[in-house]
Amino acid sequence: MDDYQFNFGWMAVGLAITLAGALVVIFYRPIAENLANGVSSYEKVKLFGIIAVVIGLLTTSNLLLFVFNLLFGFLFKSH
Repeated sequence: MDDYQFNFGWMAVGLAITLAGALVVIFYRPIAENLANGVSSYEKVKLFGIIAVVIGLLTTSNLLLFVFNLLFGFLFKSH
């Protein structure tokens, strides 16, 4: 983590993603009824909202790229 730098641009994008995910979690019923299959997809819509909140928080702190580098470093190790 030597090259970690906080960036206000990433913070603004992360806050927008977090806000959008939080709104999906709050208003999951109307979203599921209008955009998905209704009652059968309530939990899926809430799950997508929670995933968006987590990604937004990682983006806000500019750790998303760090997590991606770790993940792809483990998957595609160069010898």
